[in-house]
Amino acid sequence: MLALLLKSLLGAAAVLLIALLSRSQHFFVAGLVPLFPTFALIAHYIVGSERSATDLQTTALFGLCSLLPYAGYLLVVYWLSPRLALAPTLISATLAWFVLAGALLALWNAR
Repeated sequence: MLALLLKSLLGAAAVLLIALLSRSQHFFVAGLVPLFPTFALIAHYIVGSERSATDLQTTALFGLCSLLPYAGYLLVVYWLSPRLALAPTLISATLAWFVLAGALLALWNAR
C-alpha cells in the first residue's frame, strides 16, 4: 500500500511540475518532465529484482524502441498544431501513438 502511495505522489508531483513550468517563461521545459524515467525506474526495479539481467536488458531495449511511438506522437502534434484546434490535434497524435505502438508490438513479437 505504501508503494502505491509513493507512486501516486510521484505522478502528482510530475503533474504539478508540468503545470508550473507551462506557466513560466520556460514553458517548453514542461515537455521534458514526462520524459523523466519515473515509471521506467519502477519497471526496471521490478524486472531487475524479479527476473534475470538479460530480461532487464530486453526491457531496456524495448523501452528504447518505445521512443518511436512517442516521436510519432510529437511529430503529429508539431505538424497539426498550427493547422487544427487543440482537441483534434491531440486526438490525432494519440491515434498515431496507438498505431505506432501496435506496429512496434507486432514487430517485436514477430522477431
